Amino acid sequence: MKNELVIVLDFGGQYNQLVARRVRECNVYCEIYSYKTDIEKIKAMNPKGIILTGGPNSCYLPDSPTYSDELFKLGIPVLGLCYGAQLMMHVLGGKVEKADVREYGKTEVLIDKVSSKVFADVSTPTVCWMSHFDYISKVAPGFEISAHTADCPVAAAENEAEKLYAIQFHPEVLHTQEGTKMINNFVKNVCECSGDWRMDSFVEQSINAIREKVGDGKVLLALSGGVDSSVAAGLLSRAIGKQLTCVFVDHGLLRKNEGDEVEAVFGPDGDFDLNFIRVNAQERYYNKLAGVTEPEQKRKIIGEEFIRVFEEEAKKIGAVDFLAQGTIYPDVVESGLGGESAVIKSHHNVGGLPDYVDFKEIIEPLRDLFKDEVRKAGLELGIPEELVYRQPFPGPGLGIRIIGEVTAEKVRIVQDADAIYREEIAKAGLDREINQYFAALTNMRSVGVMGDERTYDYAVALRAVKTIDFMTAEAAEIPYEVLNKVMSRIINEVRGVNRVFYDLTSKPPGTIEFE
Repeated sequence: MKNELVIVLDFGGQYNQLVARRVRECNVYCEIYSYKTDIEKIKAMNPKGIILTGGPNSCYLPDSPTYSDELFKLGIPVLGLCYGAQLMMHVLGGKVEKADVREYGKTEVLIDKVSSKVFADVSTPTVCWMSHFDYISKVAPGFEISAHTADCPVAAAENEAEKLYAIQFHPEVLHTQEGTKMINNFVKNVCECSGDWRMDSFVEQSINAIREKVGDGKVLLALSGGVDSSVAAGLLSRAIGKQLTCVFVDHGLLRKNEGDEVEAVFGPDGDFDLNFIRVNAQERYYNKLAGVTEPEQKRKIIGEEFIRVFEEEAKKIGAVDFLAQGTIYPDVVESGLGGESAVIKSHHNVGGLPDYVDFKEIIEPLRDLFKDEVRKAGLELGIPEELVYRQPFPGPGLGIRIIGEVTAEKVRIVQDADAIYREEIAKAGLDREINQYFAALTNMRSVGVMGDERTYDYAVALRAVKTIDFMTAEAAEIPYEVLNKVMSRIINEVRGVNRVFYDLTSKPPGTIEFE
């Protein structure tokens, strides 16, 4: 059992998982629960601290998410963020009203109580991220205002004696310059956590949890060869060994030589104890995708074919109790399953699965982790570094890096271009600095001249982004000479390409992938 636990109560805010992530960065274990979680369950968990997230509602409306005042009387420190701060005030006798001026974006916050345990060593003014329509017009009895802004009289309030802290802004997002320090102050100064949790603890706890859940059941995992599914395979293998069957579907939409590389790690000659089945289904996929150009339709077809292949393999190996997936948190949020987030696109792991999946239950051991945490877990499991730091790769593979119809010829083009791009990025020593980079094939063809001949060929787009959590991203600044070398090699070495573009779009408004 975890000695130190901080829990996050989710009120539907889009940043709920970021809160947990910031707490974990302070080396304190953190889990997220719905605001509907019973008070007795919370008491039984005996957390060192409780954090209430933001949310899209107004706390004074009758149908809005709420919690009883008993939560604030447990003697456990509570930190309310945004909606959580307003709810704390509302429930404990303060007043929350619609604001005349909506605060959104980076805002200067002035600290009024420099002795506050939460604001220890925080400069004043400090830049924070605001996002609210309502405001706290009157603090609850026993609270004092500890920070304000030009438009917000109560940017923070606290009842130090009861260890209750309300913060109107979002310390969990990177736009709040000293936000990590504030969260660290809460878990260390207020909750008195020692901060000795590490990723090896997560791995150990996950292995135990998987063993308990699976028992003597059989698990079937969709192994794509990407970082997420590989770490999921490693975790499951360490937990249940040969009870795990990994079906590696080579759908013809993988990167160059990737099928053989995956087999080398997880196949019979690799270091993991599991049943490994490789299915070469390239032609099957190309036939299904013929003539299909709409991105969501492509994702659905690829996702559904995965399930069909699994069902066929499952029938061969007998009854299967669990379908395992390498779903990680950004997949969940972008598929509209995390709080109130809108659906951006369906992920192969999360959306795109048909309703008639022939398995009893889905198991997702990495569902609460961000990409960097997944990599740390992979290294703890002993997965080779070159696989752990492999470029992120979507479930539908090159199917969503080819705009328009997918054909074997287009797959060859994008595989060859991508291999050159990755090779040159590594040669330039940029492979660990850039968080994700790949080549995609646009649906644009244009006139070019090669030798003395006129060409009418495709344009390849190069994508490279820097990001911390894959929820937001900026285009990476790659030196011109590197891009020029990549362009020259692709055009000279890849048949069917006569132009190369570099995509400068950030996320938002774009997504990291093309479809």
